[in-house]
Amino acid sequence: MKASPQIHSIYIAARAGDLMMQLAQAEIIAGEGIVGDRYALGLGAFSKTKPKIRHVSLIALSAIENANDQLRTKQQVLFGEGDTRRNLVIKGISEGELNDLVGRIFYLGGLAFKGTELCEPCQRPANLLKRPDFMNAFDNRGGLRAEALDSGSISNGDFLTYSPDQEK
Repeated sequence: MKASPQIHSIYIAARAGDLMMQLAQAEIIAGEGIVGDRYALGLGAFSKTKPKIRHVSLIALSAIENANDQLRTKQQVLFGEGDTRRNLVIKGISEGELNDLVGRIFYLGGLAFKGTELCEPCQRPANLLKRPDFMNAFDNRGGLRAEALDSGSISNGDFLTYSPDQEK
């Protein structure tokens, strides 16, 4: 039996370019994102880009592991979870399953979110890390952006639930 997807780790950065800080739990504000995170504060590198909704970003733990497997074969430096600049690392879900949440309502710890778009790898994290290999390593596995529909707390270990039959 496959394990249920759940939050593996939570990260925020107060401002664009700041190091990502790991949290055990976070407060979500509907329509804004994670309390203390750059995008909820309007201080993210892409905060002024409209009409994209960047309340919360997610990446599958398997995406990081697979990217690192690719780097390991080339004897290159591996990426840490925070290096991806995503807020939530989800274990127990594949990159493809996470990508399929675009346009769907899903729940983290009982709070509703809606997948808004894929989080394609871009130059921003590559430049911050001085790692041009970031874009290739995370191609088709960069995660997803989501809209926060509910307010409340999420914690490491909270389950991600959704209905695979739900219409997009």
